[in-house]
Amino acid sequence: MTLFEAAGLDDTAGPRPLADRLRPKSLADVIGQSHLIGPEGPIGRMLAARRLSSMILWGPPGTGKTTIARLLSQGLNLHFEQLSAIFSGVAELRKVFDMARARRSQGRATLLFVDEIHRFNRAQQDSFLPVMEDGTVILIGATTENPSFELNAAILSRAQVMVLNRLGMDDLERLLARAEAETRQPLPLDAEARTALKAMADGDGRFLLNLVEQVLALKPTAPLAPEQLMRAIQKRAPVYDKGREGHYNLVSALHKSVRGSDVNASLYWLARMLSGGEDPLYIIRRVVRMAVEDIGLADPNALVQALAAKDAFELMGSPEGELAIAQAVIYVAVAPKSNAAYVAFKRAQASAGTSGSLNPPMNILNAPTRMMKELGYGKDYVYEPDTDLGVSTQRFFPEEMRPETYYEPRGEGLEARIRERLERWEALRRQAIGSLK
Repeated sequence: MTLFEAAGLDDTAGPRPLADRLRPKSLADVIGQSHLIGPEGPIGRMLAARRLSSMILWGPPGTGKTTIARLLSQGLNLHFEQLSAIFSGVAELRKVFDMARARRSQGRATLLFVDEIHRFNRAQQDSFLPVMEDGTVILIGATTENPSFELNAAILSRAQVMVLNRLGMDDLERLLARAEAETRQPLPLDAEARTALKAMADGDGRFLLNLVEQVLALKPTAPLAPEQLMRAIQKRAPVYDKGREGHYNLVSALHKSVRGSDVNASLYWLARMLSGGEDPLYIIRRVVRMAVEDIGLADPNALVQALAAKDAFELMGSPEGELAIAQAVIYVAVAPKSNAAYVAFKRAQASAGTSGSLNPPMNILNAPTRMMKELGYGKDYVYEPDTDLGVSTQRFFPEEMRPETYYEPRGEGLEARIRERLERWEALRRQAIGSLK
């Protein structure tokens, strides 16, 4: 039974959407998920053994989550019950559970499919646990969000997470071929426009079939070129949720591309984030972090560029100010990389956290009063610029603490010169110590 038929409708009640007409009749017809439903896949093995366990289907929209759940119920002769977390509450859940118990007493199991399961709150999610444990229902939850973030640990310990793939270009081409066979007409698109149509779907099979219907409704006299196609239909908005996993994935991709000095990939991920509606000031804050964490003193001007991008964006706004962000991203991507300052500060923090409240040595303390001078504050302090070598042998760490080395500059950019300077100062200190003997 299709979703159309399940709603009590038939062909006389109105035209069926192409996506419903092409809904797979068997798991073998599902496109792009062979890693799960193939003979060696976890769902394929469950079906062959005729032993289905609860699972969470996690994947982008239009990849077959609802279809797979429905086909599993048919293949194993399970009663199929469907809920949407958007429209259901505790009362609806209790009714479903009671009916499942009654059905179970008559010898038939229930497959409960919950769409958008991540939208249930923690207490509602916990209500599934007893009926999952005693076998009242086999739960299949569908979500577009990372289950690790959105679902209770107790649910995840009782349900296997199955990750559905975004449909690739070859998968979408197979779907187009099925659509042409179903409608008995080729798509009025040239080769480039056909490729563009698949790209516009952004991996969503259902959306692709909706686009096909729009294209066929145009009835053009000649095949459309990409520019004509773009003007005629609306492409799918990029899948990007600023508050959820898509946000963190793209941020990570941008940061690691910059850290890896791949300027082109950095610009690509920047463009993806901006086109997805990310707050430009959030991106700038991340670029500032890159400048101090991954570049540091190898090129201190990276921080200047990042802060200048913030000022420029606040002055001009979007979209003109986005060019300043792009310039800053290019700069940090091509800058020499060093995390020496970052590592040095972490080491210093660790020492400060374990050394207690040690006092500074007396020689580097100021003595603004007579009493403090009599107590030895500032005694034997050496003003380095007045020395012959420009350095001294005086102590700066606490007397009870062995001097430690935190900052170890690398040989990239300005840090190469800093390293040479530190090595020269150390040699001069050794020379000064030798002259005192």
